[in-house]
Amino acid sequence: METAYIAGGCLWGVQAYLKTLPGVVETEAGRANGRTDTLDPPYDGYAECVKTVFDPEVISVEELMASLFEIIDPYSINRQGPDIGEKYRTGFYSEKQEHLEAAAGFIKRRADRERIAVEVKPLTNYVRSAEEHQDRLEKYPDDVCHIPKELLERKD
Repeated sequence: METAYIAGGCLWGVQAYLKTLPGVVETEAGRANGRTDTLDPPYDGYAECVKTVFDPEVISVEELMASLFEIIDPYSINRQGPDIGEKYRTGFYSEKQEHLEAAAGFIKRRADRERIAVEVKPLTNYVRSAEEHQDRLEKYPDDVCHIPKELLERKD
């Protein structure tokens, strides 16, 4: 199993969506690449993300990136849907260089690569979100999310 940290705006929907993908075996809501070591407000510089444990024999980094692009506006800076701010930026973070190269390669092969605002960076830090944020849309399915419900409910 391998781990990547995927930011696609509000983490509630991203976590619910990633759990629908074949090969994703575990998810955890959190925040990545902040400028502090804690999640005390104002969450200085952190991106809401989902720690994603996946089986690379079933789903590749490129497929994870393609899935991320299915649920985000890849041209938007610090905004997804109604959520605005640095913590809602999009990104792919990892401790493995080959993951970063694959994610960057996915973007580089796109014709619109010059307009894409998705970060691809090494993971510098990660903090697990509070329990109330874990699997939030399973607990409260009527909560607001920028991801269409049909994508959250699919089972491949």
